[in-house]
Amino acid sequence: MFTKILVPIDLAHADKLEKAISAGAHMAKTDSIPVVFVAVTSNTPSALAHTPDEFREKLAAFAAAEGQKHGIEASGHAEFSHDPAIDLEHAILKAVHETGADLVVMATHIPNVPDHFWPSNGGRVASHADVSVFLVR
Repeated sequence: MFTKILVPIDLAHADKLEKAISAGAHMAKTDSIPVVFVAVTSNTPSALAHTPDEFREKLAAFAAAEGQKHGIEASGHAEFSHDPAIDLEHAILKAVHETGADLVVMATHIPNVPDHFWPSNGGRVASHADVSVFLVR
């Protein structure tokens, strides 16, 4: 049905994304589909990584560990942005096209009052993607 699954992650908060990661891994394992974990960050040094190459290495290590944990083929794809908070959805949609993914499995939150004025990241990705998007709460 699908050929590649893209799972957006935040390496600093990956432990809070376990439901989405597990859902994507389950679908991948069921149909023997590769998973690409995409992470969006800036080029500037941060507490997580001092250089883009160090960030890519940490993302690759995360993908390898998740692949082994779930018994799936997994890789990492880093997107760099001047302002990840503003460009997150655009960067995820760019990664969809760069990786050839045809399904996005993405964590979201329970809607609350501000979401009536500012849509969630997952909602914006789902609204603008030309591929299937599965939002996991």
